[in-house]
Amino acid sequence: MKKSALNSPRLLELKKKKHKILRRKIFFLISIFILILIILSFLSKWEKLNINAIQISGNKVLETQMIEDVVKEEIAGNYFYFFPKTNFLLYPQHKIETDLKNKFKRIKNIFVNDRNIKTLDISLTERTALYTYCGTNLPTLDNNNQKCYFVDDEGYIFDEAPYFSGEVYLKFYGATNPNSENPIGAYFFQQNFGKLILLKETLEKIGIKPVVFYLEDGGDMKMFLSSSTSELGLEIIFKSDSDFEKMVENLQSVLSTEPLQSDFKNKYSSLLYIDLRFGNKVYYKFK
Repeated sequence: MKKSALNSPRLLELKKKKHKILRRKIFFLISIFILILIILSFLSKWEKLNINAIQISGNKVLETQMIEDVVKEEIAGNYFYFFPKTNFLLYPQHKIETDLKNKFKRIKNIFVNDRNIKTLDISLTERTALYTYCGTNLPTLDNNNQKCYFVDDEGYIFDEAPYFSGEVYLKFYGATNPNSENPIGAYFFQQNFGKLILLKETLEKIGIKPVVFYLEDGGDMKMFLSSSTSELGLEIIFKSDSDFEKMVENLQSVLSTEPLQSDFKNKYSSLLYIDLRFGNKVYYKFK
């Protein structure tokens, strides 16, 4: 009896009417949504709301055209076939910044902004080449023309360097972080690079000029001083996690004490190494 009442012609007719009304509502809402989408699509393509110029500033080494080509590629096309990527509200700002930094490691900082809606303003600063990184191994007589890369003040390796003869740039050798066959985009001795540069500057103040730092796999560091020949100069060995300030004090102390004080001046060219790995005990050897 209950089942028969639920399936009565009157109730079935009411259900049909409800379904019909629901379908109409859904159709109406979909139509409104499509209409709004079309209107927004047309508005988003309005010339006054779209970027048609790119302004790049701050680049000194990187070519403007190369940067512009990357940006144009990023803002080409549409989102979901409807909305242009050139629209000043929709352009992929973060992706442009990320892709430019990934493609051009020389870029240190970058800011992308729609300056006046129709112009995309890209302001950047480039890394400064202060040092060079020349591979995991020290040069040998048979291989003295290794490929080198520019390094900035943070130990970041960002571009290939042309060949320089002599001691134009302080050179670094050893594994990079992360260790990679292509060092561009990696860091050299990232955790203590700043301290290493401070050590170099401190030594220069007392008349000692480092020209090469070599980080060995075991954690020891070799520092080579300036030489008048094509070969590496005096070798100073120390631990990479040393207290550099204390280490300089120990080095100054031993260099101001006889007989090394006189030998350092008179027999410098025959001094093979000074070993600072053992605290206050300093070892050295002549040929």
